[in-house]
Amino acid sequence: MDAAKKRIWGWYFFDWASQPYNTLLLTFIFGPYVVSVVGNGSAAQTIWGYGVGAAGLVIAVLSPLLGAIADKSGGRMAFIWLFSALYVLGSWMLWYSAPDSFNVWAVMIWFSVGLIGMEFATTFTNAMLPDLAPREELGKVSGSGWAFGYIGGLSSLIIMLLLLAEGPSGKTMLGIPPILGLDPAPREGTRAVGPLTAIWYAVFMIPFFLWVREPRRTDRVGIGAAIASAWPELKGTLSRLPSNKSLFAFLGSSMFYRDALNGMYAFGGIYSAGVLGWSVTQVGIFGILAAFTGAVFAWLGGKADSRFGPKPVIILNVIVLTAVAAFVSMVSRTSVLGMPVAPDSALPDIAFYVLGALIGAGGGSLQSASRTMMVRQAPAEKMTEAFGLYALSGKATSFIAPLSIGVATDLTGSQQLGVTPLIGLFLIGLLLLIWVKPDGESDLR
Repeated sequence: MDAAKKRIWGWYFFDWASQPYNTLLLTFIFGPYVVSVVGNGSAAQTIWGYGVGAAGLVIAVLSPLLGAIADKSGGRMAFIWLFSALYVLGSWMLWYSAPDSFNVWAVMIWFSVGLIGMEFATTFTNAMLPDLAPREELGKVSGSGWAFGYIGGLSSLIIMLLLLAEGPSGKTMLGIPPILGLDPAPREGTRAVGPLTAIWYAVFMIPFFLWVREPRRTDRVGIGAAIASAWPELKGTLSRLPSNKSLFAFLGSSMFYRDALNGMYAFGGIYSAGVLGWSVTQVGIFGILAAFTGAVFAWLGGKADSRFGPKPVIILNVIVLTAVAAFVSMVSRTSVLGMPVAPDSALPDIAFYVLGALIGAGGGSLQSASRTMMVRQAPAEKMTEAFGLYALSGKATSFIAPLSIGVATDLTGSQQLGVTPLIGLFLIGLLLLIWVKPDGESDLR
């Protein structure tokens, strides 16, 4: 394998290594575990919303400044090391969440530490995309990276369900006790999701750190000078932004639809556990299906992106996800899309599995195409600055979906009504795409 291919594969491995935080912790294993321990679906969803929202607020405040510092100093890799450490620490500490000593706020603090590490590390690795391949190949590279990441998340989820996560009977999906002598009574098998996520990341980031190198820069400055100039540089960038209407509209659009999508990921497992009464095993099957469709459609979406451009791919997926957000709120144990069903009916479960498959398919393809759309919108000579803006737009309102779900659930006392703010966020994102030019403006004035 030549150096260029190694670099691309090393970059892919970040997606593989980091995906379990989303798949195992945020959505399918640890979130539902919190619901089962707290014992009140609406209360758990409210606390989860406030916790994830607070982490998003920290990311929103610090991300643009750190991006500006890294842009000036040329030190993305050092930041990736730092935030990787937070990822590993935060996820490992979730082991200390035993039911008999469960402190929901301490658990949320450690969860947020790991989430902040994952999100910041993603910001800096995304900014490396334009240096990996020619522009016309970036759709395939981005799509393949997302697909590889989903396969990583799927693999970790299968390991978790077959060997570690205990069901109500104290056995895993294989019908065996959790491996390594873990005691199912204090939920040690399920709590092992924290250390598993930490170890997975530490091991599979090795190819990234071995094979990925930043391009040499002759204009880099010391870290002190970079910190001193970060805020003036950021202010200048933001003041010039409205002059590029296409880029400005895309950043606004992606800000809303990515926030809504993250809200789906964050609350899918909690919603299914609280509203449908699913076990960790059922939520895990839901996750396997979503991860599988996510991998397939991220790969297919990358091919469509390279052929037709990212904008049609984005529009189609936002429409699909808007419909899914509406349908999710109409699925419960007693009704599906407004039609009453028997308490023992399998229809609500089947409907939610189908919706999970659509969430995975739409989410994978949408996020991949959004990365390459950013490349289309940004001038080559200011690509790193533009990806800093992309990070800002993705994080500046990343607290809106979880906080709005938390507030809506708190006010209504209903998990079903609590997720309806996602519909509005998707629609705003779709509307703003009207002003996005497929190939962007000529420059960023």
